[in-house]
Amino acid sequence: MSGGSPVTGSFAMGDYVVFALMLVMSAAVGIYYAWVDRDQRSSADFLMGGRRLTALPVSLSLTASFMSAITVLSNPAEVYRYGASIGFFAISYVLTMIVTSEIFLPVFYRLAITSTYEYLELRFNRATRLLGTMLFIVQTILYTGIVIYAPALALNQVTGMDLWGALISTGVVCTFYCTLGGLKAVVWTDVFQVGVMLAGFLAVIIRSVVLQGGVIAIISDSQQGGRLNFWDFDINPLRRHTFWTITIGGTFIWISIYGINQAQVQRYISCKSIGQARLSLYINLLGLCSILLCSVFAGLCLYSVYKSCDPWTAGLISAPDQLMPYLVMDILGNYPGLPGLFVSAAYSGSLSTVSSSINALAAVTVEDLIKPYTQISDRSLSRISKGLSLLYGMLCIGMAGLASVMGGILQAVISIFGVIGGPLLGLFTLGILCPFANSKGALVGVMSGLIVSLWVGIGAHIYPAPPEMRRPLSLITAGCNFTTVNWTSTALTSGQSFITTAPGLNMDSRSVLEDNWYSLSYMYFSPIGTIITVTVGLIVSLLSGGWKIKVESRLILRKEDTYLFHLYTFLKHRVLRRTGELDLTKDRQQKVGNTNHAFCDVELDSTKTTIPS
Repeated sequence: MSGGSPVTGSFAMGDYVVFALMLVMSAAVGIYYAWVDRDQRSSADFLMGGRRLTALPVSLSLTASFMSAITVLSNPAEVYRYGASIGFFAISYVLTMIVTSEIFLPVFYRLAITSTYEYLELRFNRATRLLGTMLFIVQTILYTGIVIYAPALALNQVTGMDLWGALISTGVVCTFYCTLGGLKAVVWTDVFQVGVMLAGFLAVIIRSVVLQGGVIAIISDSQQGGRLNFWDFDINPLRRHTFWTITIGGTFIWISIYGINQAQVQRYISCKSIGQARLSLYINLLGLCSILLCSVFAGLCLYSVYKSCDPWTAGLISAPDQLMPYLVMDILGNYPGLPGLFVSAAYSGSLSTVSSSINALAAVTVEDLIKPYTQISDRSLSRISKGLSLLYGMLCIGMAGLASVMGGILQAVISIFGVIGGPLLGLFTLGILCPFANSKGALVGVMSGLIVSLWVGIGAHIYPAPPEMRRPLSLITAGCNFTTVNWTSTALTSGQSFITTAPGLNMDSRSVLEDNWYSLSYMYFSPIGTIITVTVGLIVSLLSGGWKIKVESRLILRKEDTYLFHLYTFLKHRVLRRTGELDLTKDRQQKVGNTNHAFCDVELDSTKTTIPS
């Protein structure tokens, strides 16, 4: 197999059965919840699951939402070409969950809002809310089209599965259960789809381990091929992936998803208590790390199998994203049903992301663009929500059709996801953490952040970074034992790396702007947007009288909202008690009982006239 004979992939009957089963199961969940909740009257029930969900399904749903087919297909290919340094994303996941549960979750949960952009109107003004909503809608539709199209293309070219058949069937099933079952259906299908994704990865990993003679053999091959390049602490921001770009850049990107993205916030706010919401974030961390571990190890398996004959350089596949499907058809082709399981895993990734997006788009449109301007009964709003789910589902399928025409713009649009997310994160950070930020500062800040991050994002796409900053690792075709090689690439011996540059781009004639600003690692697009939005926002707010404004305390983060504060007071009392410095009056107060932090005792005490900060 590692000899690299061309794989003539085609789906067997068993594979189609497994794939169809996955779609039928997903649709069945939608029908079940449409039947169980047929009496639900309000749009809040449809969009928020009646705020009665528990931590476990919500946490798995959070995991599934942004672990799309791009994760299943691109992460292993990334490890194959650049090494396993993306494993450091685990650190950015941990930091993201801490920041989200301590800073963003308490404020959103306390306000009990359906759309995160409602917060922008409460804190700033309606114009800021509309800007945030429009940015979110554009970003989500673009991203969703790609999430449907990218895997369909990769799988179609390798497995021979019909491209438009797969596209339309996934789009239709997804729209079907979102429209019928609302958030509950989305959450429970996500739980099922996480299971399918892990099963698909495990099928590939177990077969590779058996073929290569054990886990140790795979790790040893990866070590010799330079794939275990974890210890790269180069602080150069132009380098594509190092420890710093992944942990710092990755943290900003994931906070912009977990902290403020409607699709994620809508889920944890639908939990029945803030404790359950926090718990769902931390359980979701386990899911994220297991999928990351599987995808990194699948990449190492990919390298171990093809270490002496790279199918991409040899011209057997046309893009790195097809490496995983190629491996599946190569090593699992003789086991009917297993290639179908892997394809189901890739499509489950797509379905879960698209369904979250459709439900979030419907929620944002109802809450931000319809409710404030009309007087409609809740029953009608519920019907409108269902209609919108249908409309956005069709829009996303249409967007997938557009993605098929765009070709090379795919990478650019995925970068734009970070480019739009960064300034939006900055906008919410201004609102929650900066009491003196005003609406002028917020609008000027978010526009500045957007302009700068778009500038660097589009510039980086037109002028790609030089190869020494990307550092692809060597790929070898010396062990290929067939005659259909694309011989232009056989000059690649074991010591040389596979390098591509943009046609007609002379590396020596690059300007300072191209060499530094446009060569910045794409992981830093999001932090740049956030930092510029916050800095400009603060300066403009202070210059336009921001320090005079009084903000309602419920709209900003209070120290009592965080677990860190409660931990600090608990430890402080323990230390004081141990050193005997606790005076008698304080001691007597302490023994009366614990304060319930959900209530503010200051408001009940009429003798106090000022609220302590």
